[in-house]
Amino acid sequence: MIRDFGAIALCILTAYLVAIAASVDGIFFSGIPIILLCAIVSFVTHWMIAVPSLITSSEKYFDFTGMVATLLVVLTAMFALLSSGAEASIRSVFVASFVSVWTLRLGIFLYKRIVKAGEDSRFRDIKKSIPKFLMTWTLSALWVFLTTVNAITLIALNPLEPIGIFFIMGALLWLLGFGFEVIADKQKKHFSEQPKNEGRFITQGLWSVSRHPNYFGEIILWAGIAIISLPFLSGWQFVTLASPVFVFLLLTRISGLPFLEDKAEKKWGEDKDYIEYKKRTPILVPFFGKKHQ
Repeated sequence: MIRDFGAIALCILTAYLVAIAASVDGIFFSGIPIILLCAIVSFVTHWMIAVPSLITSSEKYFDFTGMVATLLVVLTAMFALLSSGAEASIRSVFVASFVSVWTLRLGIFLYKRIVKAGEDSRFRDIKKSIPKFLMTWTLSALWVFLTTVNAITLIALNPLEPIGIFFIMGALLWLLGFGFEVIADKQKKHFSEQPKNEGRFITQGLWSVSRHPNYFGEIILWAGIAIISLPFLSGWQFVTLASPVFVFLLLTRISGLPFLEDKAEKKWGEDKDYIEYKKRTPILVPFFGKKHQ
């Protein structure tokens, strides 16, 4: 219990320090720096929805909450910018749209998936402990803030300079990543819906060139937003470039690949076809990267 509450406190402190470091001069709302306000919105949104979820011991709205919090964070940044009397730049509008489209698509997809499955197996043990379950919701709030902090900092900076090479490169990279994630999710969904594929692993489409193409797409799209922001950051604002790094570490070291690879190994580790699939297919980057034997 003490460790869980300590983790909650650490999440709050981390968000506060990053928000202060990323703050944009002159952009406040009701006296609160806009980046800090966005962090507050993320945590409050998660905690409000966590209360009934903790009472009912349900993770049904966990991923949906992340979507709601992300939308509210982006709306907060845009609202504060427009309230200051500024006209939103094309970069601010595009980045706000990119993040909103991404979270709506992913949030709805994940919500439909858990409704169909009935549960998220990751929470089977976690939700038995209220402090641990609350810590997980708080960690999600930090995830939303750290993932979007680079984007909302750019929105607050609101650069009015003409479109340049960094914007074009970043936007194209975002489109590539988003397309990869959407197509990969659709291919897996279609595969799993076929009765003949029950209990089997997918090796078709993008899954033939990467064992986790949806994660590859997500990492790439956040890197695209970072590239768009790069020419306009200064001083401590460069800390917001941690956004794509955070996504990469989260998906490859914490809750993404390790969990799914271990789950797959337990299920198909002795399957000759799966062993061959692992040998020929990179774990993340299509066509490249270390292939696990």
